[in-house]
Amino acid sequence: MKSANPLLYVALTAIFLLLLLSFRTIDQTRGVGLGASVSSVFELSSQNAPVPETPELMFVAQNTLKAATPPLTITPQVLGAIVGQLEADIRPEAARYIVEEGDTTASVAEQFGVSLNTVLWTNDLSKSSVLKPGQELVILPTTGALHLVRPNDTLSEIASWYQADSKTIVSFNALESPSAIFAGDFLIIPNGIQPSVLPQGRLTPLANSYFIYPIPAPYRITQGLHAFNAVDFSNGACGESVYAAAGGIVQRTGYTSIGGNYVRIIHPNGVVTYYGHLSAILVAPGSKIYQGQIVGYTGRTGWSATGCHVHFEVRGAANPFR
Repeated sequence: MKSANPLLYVALTAIFLLLLLSFRTIDQTRGVGLGASVSSVFELSSQNAPVPETPELMFVAQNTLKAATPPLTITPQVLGAIVGQLEADIRPEAARYIVEEGDTTASVAEQFGVSLNTVLWTNDLSKSSVLKPGQELVILPTTGALHLVRPNDTLSEIASWYQADSKTIVSFNALESPSAIFAGDFLIIPNGIQPSVLPQGRLTPLANSYFIYPIPAPYRITQGLHAFNAVDFSNGACGESVYAAAGGIVQRTGYTSIGGNYVRIIHPNGVVTYYGHLSAILVAPGSKIYQGQIVGYTGRTGWSATGCHVHFEVRGAANPFR
């Protein structure tokens, strides 16, 4: 019988070694299975080829798998926001406190080591306010005030309004520079004094029909108006679609220990909407968004004690769903 061509053995050996090397690389890099995308297997044929991020899979309505792309991490500023998966919406983060029987504003302030005015200003309370068990309070990490940045606000103006020091504000909020503040940001003003009146007229008034509901009908509100100018929505299911309440640009996406996965959208009039506790984020910073477009799915990420929902804030205008 005629012997096989030696070159055939060489070719087969080379193919075997190439396949072994490829699978070894895959195993070391990300693993093959549900957590790895098919496209990444082919990309690994070249060591210089970039490996795309693998979408996480989530259940929607308990019977459908959908790809949930996590927030992107990029370095340049996008529409006035340094974005990133771990970017804090308030830096350093404030705390949330649930009022217990017998609590007073003074006792809560003492418990957290801040001034009484800090608790009152941050939660829009007065000295005569009576706390109720179950009520939610926002507690700043230091004595001072909280400022919501509006379009055209400058750091020097903010410092003067609150009788505070600009450099201290920059340092405490971990800002890259005094100009790194943008509409919809919250700034903690250490030792700041809440002004009785802030300059008005920096936002375009909203028509009553400007926003649509951020979830499908029947639009069930699970918590009425609370910090910060927010209303919670849920129809009782996890993975429910969350819609952009109005058209605009995705300003920031990220994660905080309180808000969980969130999306911020800035609208043409400078008003910002915030969608928190999402189980998945489906948009990227800088993307143009149309009213009614799905931006994510309801969840309970972050600090969420009431089940899956979306925490919907309106920053810079009245929340029409209060």
